[in-house]
Amino acid sequence: MNYIHYMKSSQTNCALKSHLPGKNGWRVGELARLAGVSIRTLHHYDAIGLLRPALRNGCDYRIYGHNDLLRLQQILFYRELDLPLEEIKEILEAPGFEMAQAMRDHRCNLQKRQRRLAELIATIDRTLESFCDKEKSMKDYEYYQGFIDPETAAEYDREARQKYGNENVEASWHNIRKMGKPAFQALMNDGEEINRKLAALMHLEPDSSEVQVLIAEHHSFIGRFYTPTPEIYAGLAEIYVSDSRFTAYYEKFAPGLARFLAAGMKAFLQNRS
Repeated sequence: MNYIHYMKSSQTNCALKSHLPGKNGWRVGELARLAGVSIRTLHHYDAIGLLRPALRNGCDYRIYGHNDLLRLQQILFYRELDLPLEEIKEILEAPGFEMAQAMRDHRCNLQKRQRRLAELIATIDRTLESFCDKEKSMKDYEYYQGFIDPETAAEYDREARQKYGNENVEASWHNIRKMGKPAFQALMNDGEEINRKLAALMHLEPDSSEVQVLIAEHHSFIGRFYTPTPEIYAGLAEIYVSDSRFTAYYEKFAPGLARFLAAGMKAFLQNRS
């Protein structure tokens, strides 16, 4: 990148200085804090060639330039659209890719998402109202409005009934319906917090004691919806890595989290057998 100039560094401190208009380059930790992502994520993006730093010094410090900053912005926009990393890489490296046009596309897509979020909020309001007023019951597909179209919602329901049986599905719906607003929101927050904590421990082995404490919490979390028998819990672990819909959800927390969680769940079941 022609706006970065490598300055001679001393061997004692391995310092690398780069010149940008009004700003030095960003080291990996600085960029992570700036963009609100983890250092592990930036390392992963580097490893797969999605976002390589402009320069490295003798100590292998990653130094990111302004163009890298813009590329990371594009990556995060596409991640908001739930695109896989491989597809994002193909888009960014396509010969006809134009940054300005990409930004216009992002704006259009975010406006669509804004409308979708408004529908989701309406679905939340209707669901919470049904919790408090039993006379205002909802059809099963209405719980999914804003997430997916009714036809896909019906497909999800059929898949769940085929895999887990009508009794388990009905029990899950019953548990959801009887929750009040504070309990339901607290439960959802607990689930996301478990995912965030697991993402922070991905440098450990899935069967390590620290990870298994969180897997036990995950098992209890699932138990708030239905009884996770060993067979069901093992099947759920398989779904996390075989069904792209589930994998995409966990990839939002950290690349590879779905497989890490699945491995931890399998270890959890082995330890209990």
